[in-house]
Amino acid sequence: MGRPQPSATTVAAIAIPLLVGAAVSVLLGVYAKTHEPSAFSVNIAGFSGPQAVKAWLATVAFLLALFQFVSALAMYGKLPVNAPSWISTAHVWSGRLAVLVSVPVAVHCLYALGFQQYDTRVLLHSLLGCFFYGAFVAKMLLLTRKGLPGWVIPVAGGLVLAALTGLWLTSSLWFFQNNGLTF
Repeated sequence: MGRPQPSATTVAAIAIPLLVGAAVSVLLGVYAKTHEPSAFSVNIAGFSGPQAVKAWLATVAFLLALFQFVSALAMYGKLPVNAPSWISTAHVWSGRLAVLVSVPVAVHCLYALGFQQYDTRVLLHSLLGCFFYGAFVAKMLLLTRKGLPGWVIPVAGGLVLAALTGLWLTSSLWFFQNNGLTF
């Protein structure tokens, strides 16, 4: 006996958010590649410059995403401890904060720098940036669908975390290695 086949409704419930997420990724990449970088940058008082702001905001987003991972494991009973009653609320709000903190970084990258490919690290960073927001959009849309197989949301969340990890490694970690823990 074979596995039961998913219904057309289930396939559509997964495929449509994935297609929308893919469209977001492509549109961000096309926009970032075709517009003329404006040198517009995000800066916050107290930081030495926009690159330091980006590195630290991305680090905060990455740490919040790591909390998302651990809190998801707790919510799904995958840790050897009982999840506290507040964990699902903390999970939702840490995700919202992670995205909110990532937006100024994305704005800077899109407007000031555009899609760059002058070396492997920068190309990978540009691709991951586009993928991250597409994966995030797909995950948010998938969360609104009922009756999905149990693996869908964890896989979508894992892709978002993997993309953000890659972004952090190709930007913030690189910045800190080359500039120290500069503010």
